[in-house]
Amino acid sequence: MQWIDIGANLTHESFAVDREAVIERAHATGVTQLMVTGTDLASSSAAIRLAQAHPRRLFATAGVHPHHASELRPEDLPALKALLSDPSVVAAGECGLDYHRNFSPREAQLRAFEWQLQLAGECGKPLFLHQREAHADFVAMLRNHQATLSLAGVAHCFTGGAAELQDCLDLGLSIGITGWFCDDRRGRHLASLVASIPAERLLLETDAPYLLPRDLRPLPKSRRNEPMYLPHIGAAVARARGESEAACAAHTTAHARRLFGLDSPP
Repeated sequence: MQWIDIGANLTHESFAVDREAVIERAHATGVTQLMVTGTDLASSSAAIRLAQAHPRRLFATAGVHPHHASELRPEDLPALKALLSDPSVVAAGECGLDYHRNFSPREAQLRAFEWQLQLAGECGKPLFLHQREAHADFVAMLRNHQATLSLAGVAHCFTGGAAELQDCLDLGLSIGITGWFCDDRRGRHLASLVASIPAERLLLETDAPYLLPRDLRPLPKSRRNEPMYLPHIGAAVARARGESEAACAAHTTAHARRLFGLDSPP
């Protein structure tokens, strides 16, 4: 079986000591390809360098997370567009809205999201989207860009309810499922929803080092999530969908390669 982790924050400082070993551990468990998430200009540049060092195994996204939206200035947009134009970059983001923590003011988030939607359309890149407690504004902005974007992209780390899921599907988005799914406290409702996601819209991700699956046994002492745990998430999703792990791996991998234009692994 081959799996693709469409969202791993491998530039995070927690991976500084053993990043190469993390990549190899993932590969040993069948995670043959990874998308390294960019969350600001610096991490996007770092993600590109990682992807360039591991051609056809690692790919990058480039964008500014809503937490960092207030840092994005008009004069930064040419640099962001240049990052998005790099051949290693397969998606625009992580971008979107986060009203849960509001680390950036909402006006700054809306402005940064609008700029990035425009750049994604100009560069022809699918979207890697973040949304938390901002669904109405998120959907409204995406609907405004439907004509220019065709809204290829993924609702990363989906944790919403049935109505939110339907809105995302109606917009043409794919759905990213993380280790949140394995959390009995927070992710229980997703078990009844995941079976309704069409196979050609389902994607899997770890969001490492965050969202360690709580049902892992034994839990790693570091409590750090890694891409090597993606097959554990995939197995849980497959059970909820009533399909084999092999089938889940096959259709999520095929869809990731199709949506993001990923070359086959070496």
